Amino acid sequence: MKITSLDRVETTKMAMEGAKDIMKQVPISKADGTPICSLRVFTIMPGGHSPYHTHPFEHINYIIEGEGALVTETGEERPVKKGDFALVLPGEKHQYKNRSAQNPMIMICGVPKEYE
Repeated sequence: MKITSLDRVETTKMAMEGAKDIMKQVPISKADGTPICSLRVFTIMPGGHSPYHTHPFEHINYIIEGEGALVTETGEERPVKKGDFALVLPGEKHQYKNRSAQNPMIMICGVPKEYE
């Protein structure tokens, strides 16, 4: 069993190509013995974004704070805000953007443990 708070989890700058002004924390991962998934928390600073990318597994996301957009395969920007859940299916090209000029967008991202 593990209990932690986000303020005790290491924060690293996301170095993936195409990422801009985004920080990552991993409060629960395979290192903790989880049998199925890892939970990550991304903080996307104002004007920042994740890479526009795809992968062979789903993302399950929950927006904790702020607002922004989830960019789809067709380039459509679908608004997301605090309290929203989002599902990105395997193989769907996607990107998260923070559209705010002042506030960070913070989200939880659940992925298979092997990805983290």
